Amino acid sequence: MDEFTQSIYTNLYYVPSGRVITYGQLATLAGFPNHSRHVGKVLSKLPKDTQLPWYRVVNAQGKISLLGDQFEKQRRLLEEEGILIREDGRICHFKQVVMP
Repeated sequence: MDEFTQSIYTNLYYVPSGRVITYGQLATLAGFPNHSRHVGKVLSKLPKDTQLPWYRVVNAQGKISLLGDQFEKQRRLLEEEGILIREDGRICHFKQVVMP
């Protein structure tokens, strides 16, 4: 596993329940600012049975970026953590992870 992927996984692991982080914030925390699109690619390759909270990652507008069944799955998982989501996928109360 390359350094970028490992750093994304490590930082994602520590995103607390009930909070979200943007792709860009996760890239920055991992030490790779301006690599938000690469974060999405890494997350799309996670195994289906992953324990990493991939669903806590949203786009810069505070919205779910996924479509179809994946949209519904992410929405359900976030709502189970108490996060309110509008019909369009926007997080109502955008509780971001506080970055150092």
